[in-house]
Amino acid sequence: MNLRDRPRRLRTDGVRPLVSETRLDATDLIAPVFVDATTDERVPIETMPGHERVPVDEAVARVEEIRETGVEAVMLFGIPNAKDEYGSRAWAEDGVVQEATRRVKAETDTYVITDVCLCEYTSHGHCGLVEPEAEENPRLTVQNDETLELLSKTAVSHADAGADMVAPSAMADGMVRAIREGLDESGFSDVPIMSYAAKYESAFYGPFRDAADGAPAFGDRRHYQMDPANAREAMREVKLDVEEGADVLMVKPALPYLDIVRDVREAFDHPVAAYNVSGEYAMLHAAADKGWLNLEETAVESLLSIKRAGADLILTYFAEDVAESL
Repeated sequence: MNLRDRPRRLRTDGVRPLVSETRLDATDLIAPVFVDATTDERVPIETMPGHERVPVDEAVARVEEIRETGVEAVMLFGIPNAKDEYGSRAWAEDGVVQEATRRVKAETDTYVITDVCLCEYTSHGHCGLVEPEAEENPRLTVQNDETLELLSKTAVSHADAGADMVAPSAMADGMVRAIREGLDESGFSDVPIMSYAAKYESAFYGPFRDAADGAPAFGDRRHYQMDPANAREAMREVKLDVEEGADVLMVKPALPYLDIVRDVREAFDHPVAAYNVSGEYAMLHAAADKGWLNLEETAVESLLSIKRAGADLILTYFAEDVAESL
């Protein structure tokens, strides 16, 4: 060994933070908030320790709790008071996300991002209109083109309620273009789109489906979400969203797809977001409950790995806890 080459010299306490290559800050994080129109009290989410569904009347208080930790942005998800085959409560003027957005924007200076999808609002739990025979034949899938107008209407209704950014997550072909056109035509040309550009059909979503009451009633989502085996396809998906007008590019999930985060970072100049999803959160909590690992240390390390891979923004259920430690 060349004795002049000693990397350990730069690992002492005084210099270590000065040469740290990756920084994680509370302002890098987005905190998810579940607003539930079916309850008048906070309801703990059993599969996601520390998180709750909150009634509309508690939305502002919940966001203010998040802001106290230093996190400045939230993502609102809604559980409606009624569902139908079209998901019509998704774009209703008095819908749960619309009402929560109005209140949060009126009473705080929080940056509000809204989830634009139909799975929480449809009686069948799929991310759009389904073909008439789908329940009897699960191989049939969501009607892509017929769904685009509904996604656009939903995004416009969120912008009209005051959303700072909309985040379509349906993985419908052409959804970014449809939403961009809808926003522009309605006078919301300044509202950016954070597209779930590479969203995989993942086993890591289970706790979220409990939290948002959005599990499919039949079949699954593999016909419209991406195959976990595919990486090149992700770049094609992302390129299409960029061409259609996406402002921020989301990869979901984060930890099993850090190679995709890095590929997107290197190929595109747009800000890159990654979703540290519910299953990633739940498995660390489960291991910590067993005493097998330190929750705070593994949470921070996980988020650092996502930043190191190239993400500018991280949507994570660890946002509050990690922000406080930072």
